[in-house]
Amino acid sequence: MKVVQVLPALDGGGVEKGTLEIAQALVQAGHESIVISAGGRMVEKLTAQGSQHINWDLGKKSLLTLRHVLAVRRWLKQTRPDILHLRSRMPAWVMYLAWRGLPTDDRPHLVTTVHGLYSVSKYSEIMCKGERVIAVSEMVREYIKKNYPNTNPSHIKLIYRGVDPVEFPYSYQPPMAWVQQWQQDFPQLEGNKILTLPGRLTRLKGHRDFIDLIIKLKQAGHKIHGLIVGGEDSKRRQYAAELHSCIHQEGLDDTITFTGNRSDIREIYAISDVVLSLSTKPESFGRTVLEALSMGVPVVGYDHGGVGEVLGSVYPSGKIPMNRADLLLKKVEELIYDPPKVNSQYDFTKAKMLAATLELYSELGKNPHENM
Repeated sequence: MKVVQVLPALDGGGVEKGTLEIAQALVQAGHESIVISAGGRMVEKLTAQGSQHINWDLGKKSLLTLRHVLAVRRWLKQTRPDILHLRSRMPAWVMYLAWRGLPTDDRPHLVTTVHGLYSVSKYSEIMCKGERVIAVSEMVREYIKKNYPNTNPSHIKLIYRGVDPVEFPYSYQPPMAWVQQWQQDFPQLEGNKILTLPGRLTRLKGHRDFIDLIIKLKQAGHKIHGLIVGGEDSKRRQYAAELHSCIHQEGLDDTITFTGNRSDIREIYAISDVVLSLSTKPESFGRTVLEALSMGVPVVGYDHGGVGEVLGSVYPSGKIPMNRADLLLKKVEELIYDPPKVNSQYDFTKAKMLAATLELYSELGKNPHENM
């Protein structure tokens, strides 16, 4: 098969990581893998794994982006992929309009993945236009059924995101050289319980709840240190500045550390006592939760969305209702000193995700095009 995946850019994140994982699996299975994006720091890894990258900026939310439709249609005619997999709304509109303009027999099979709980609109409905629509969690599948009732339920395929237990091994211990460098870079962490909040610096990730939690733990006399692990979003620098200002005003400069974007998240999980997921809106899946749990690290997260599904299956002790700061404090106090053991077995594996996706491609490729 020749499979084309399309997304805005390859700068990092769960969608981008999943795209690279599928691309690598395709190449390893002997298929041809092409990814279209505006580029980014993950392109080098993508091409090193044997995929082709086409640099095409289709992610800008502007009517001007639709000027690429004719060029994309010509490219599809020339390239003749078997599967066209769309992973984001604006690029999906460009590719879909180009795809619809092709004769039915010349079209690749169309797959979309609903990665998030997008605002309900005609614009977002494009993600339900695939001949197969992948939902990344049960919550996403129900969201599609409820908000886009014209989507054929038999076309919706639940494929949970997954983590590789080899990449995030249970009871992993970082190498001594890493530990020494870490202690040199962040001496303020020594002797403290480490609470880690991973994720980009966006308002939805619950940084304010994290700061309030650290304040309460410190007031209660606990020796703790908070880590905020994630890069600044170039479009939300004002929010990052607000967080830094808040931490300074609360006198927490020595108690909360911003690490920025890190490539050693596995090692950071390993030295953490508790990892938190405090998103104020339901996450479609919650990859960071599963990564930490895969390593046996306790996780506390709000019981909604994909995070609630993962915790409910792998680590029910970590679930707490949202907007209950008292229960959050109580749960974290419990887990930093006497956490229940994390189950080393779980269903949300990368291998299952890859196998199910490639099987979907293969089955679709064997069938005639469906009326769209």
